[in-house]
Amino acid sequence: MNRVSSLPFKTVWLMAFPLILSNMSVPLLGMVDTAVVGHLDSAHFLGAVALGALLFSFIFWGFGFLRMGTTGQIAVAFGQQDIRQVRVGLRVGLVLALVIGLGLLLFQVPIALLGFALIDGSAQVEHWGRVYFDVRIWSAPATLMNYVFIGWFIGVLRTRYPLYVLLLSNSVNIILDLWFVWGLDLGVAGVAWASVIADYVGVVLSLLLVRHFLSEFPGEQGLGRWFSLAILKRFLLVNAHLFIRTLCVVFSFAFFANQGAKNGDVILAANAVLLNFQTFMAYALDGFAHAAEGLVGQAFGQKNRVRYIQVVKACFWFGGAFSLVFAIIYVLFGGMIVTLLTGLDDVRQVASEYLVWVAILPILSVWSYLFDGVFIGANRSLEMRNTMLLSTIGFVLVWWLTTSLGNHGLWLALSAFMVLRALSMGWVWLMNEQLWLKEA
Repeated sequence: MNRVSSLPFKTVWLMAFPLILSNMSVPLLGMVDTAVVGHLDSAHFLGAVALGALLFSFIFWGFGFLRMGTTGQIAVAFGQQDIRQVRVGLRVGLVLALVIGLGLLLFQVPIALLGFALIDGSAQVEHWGRVYFDVRIWSAPATLMNYVFIGWFIGVLRTRYPLYVLLLSNSVNIILDLWFVWGLDLGVAGVAWASVIADYVGVVLSLLLVRHFLSEFPGEQGLGRWFSLAILKRFLLVNAHLFIRTLCVVFSFAFFANQGAKNGDVILAANAVLLNFQTFMAYALDGFAHAAEGLVGQAFGQKNRVRYIQVVKACFWFGGAFSLVFAIIYVLFGGMIVTLLTGLDDVRQVASEYLVWVAILPILSVWSYLFDGVFIGANRSLEMRNTMLLSTIGFVLVWWLTTSLGNHGLWLALSAFMVLRALSMGWVWLMNEQLWLKEA
């Protein structure tokens, strides 16, 4: 490998490594939540946190476009050295996040009624899930603003900043988890309050980091240039596609959890434990996808196809290698990890029956995550929406064809969903990648 071609590999690694660390702290937090509640005296509490967290995944992931859309547009603007658009793009994203967050607070009662009506859990699980929801919803404005901050940091290629924010907020969350649940005996509500407080801590640190970064580019805009309707319009157009795409992802995982819940609280809890494996792997490998977002966007801003292709190759090489490492770790230590996550013998026993799926999924999933990064950096939100719609239909179809396999059929359908995402996005990319660069 010559010096020219090796440079993107080094750049991708330097970009991705802080993102891997910061991303891994998120599912580690989920594992701590699972472990703290999983060692209480009933599977109802674990199922309640699983369903409550799932509902917030549906709500918050549905607005995940705030991060993705911010990254793509800011990365292109930063590649063009358009600092005004970099500034105004952040303001547009934060205003939109704040409006949506306040709207979620305003409509929290109907959201909760609809959400728990769609998720088929037992009466006890639903009761404690509602306790979790009533507290956690107050984190909505902070959570959505943090999405914008993280997307913006990646777009300006400052990937250490999300690491600082997530390490601080998740450390606060873990400490408060242990104190509220085991120290103050607040149970499910304690887990929720820990998340709320930690999210607002993250907002404060993000504001300080933004101020530090922008101090490198002095010059204040006049009041008339503080906001841009043109940027807002473009932001909304891109993110409308990403919103639908994200809803498809959330629907698929909500469908997965709902079908598992129909098989009883133990299956629901076991699947929740095993999904921690998938979530941990996905967040870690997303470090390379997020690096692709920023670096591909920068290459598009510069219209540099050589750099663009080198970045894509480097991200896929690293992602594939790391997915294999995760698969091996899950094969060797999966049972031990399950034991750490829950002390309930019946949940452990059921979870062990399905460990094979979480060992296979890293190798099947990684390619779709990496293509997400490439498509976001290239601002191809329409194509992301279309391929995700196709993959979601395929997911439901495979589940319907394999219902006789029970929970194994459900895991098979989830695996097929990941493969369909990768194949459909890969085909679209191969057919169109040169045209996209010309249109940038």
